[in-house]
Amino acid sequence: MNYAIIAAGEGSRMSGGGEIRPKPLVELDGQPMISRLVGILDSLGAEKISVITNPAMPDVAATLRALKPAARLNVIEKSTRGSMESFHALAPDIDAGKPFCLLTADSVFRPEEFSQFIADFEADTDSDGYMAVTTYIADEKPLYVAATSEGDITGFLDNAVPGVRYVSGGIYMLRPAALEILADCAAAGVTRMRDFQRALIASGMHLKAWQFTKIIDVDHPSDLAEARRFTSGCDT
Repeated sequence: MNYAIIAAGEGSRMSGGGEIRPKPLVELDGQPMISRLVGILDSLGAEKISVITNPAMPDVAATLRALKPAARLNVIEKSTRGSMESFHALAPDIDAGKPFCLLTADSVFRPEEFSQFIADFEADTDSDGYMAVTTYIADEKPLYVAATSEGDITGFLDNAVPGVRYVSGGIYMLRPAALEILADCAAAGVTRMRDFQRALIASGMHLKAWQFTKIIDVDHPSDLAEARRFTSGCDT
């Protein structure tokens, strides 16, 4: 499996809360979040891990290049205006013809659930993609995910509506055709990941919702405290 990680954000909300380190280097379980994430992916037998970092935060790239995973690790330093532009910048480094998983450096999840998420996708030959979802809502602007009782995704919504209980966890398993839609979105001036996800549905791609117990998007110091409780097993 190939993996792509977005670690290019400025982390302004964390720094505004007093954190002086770049967000990917904030420690969780005794190591930088980005190092922890690469370790999880490597332990699952990753073939290749591509990471985009912000050149304004050279310590992040340096930390990554000091790692020695079994997987091939490529680091791309580029300034971008948001997650979708970062994804588009990563796309040329994603091996063509193979499914891949896209994550953000600040998503915290249970490794055993993530492993099952990957295994279920690999065993599913009918779906074009799996989207990690959760009922845990802590994001300031969550993306709500509408799905059938069988888990087929029917829409991505900016606001909560009756009957929709999932929000996006920011982890995406996709087949290579998704990169063509990404290129079309970029050419059309689309900038938001959620609009790219809507374009996947509009294209007719079959996406499935896969529920995690909890996924924490670390944006604020309070999120980091929650993530530390979660990974320590104190928060179940």
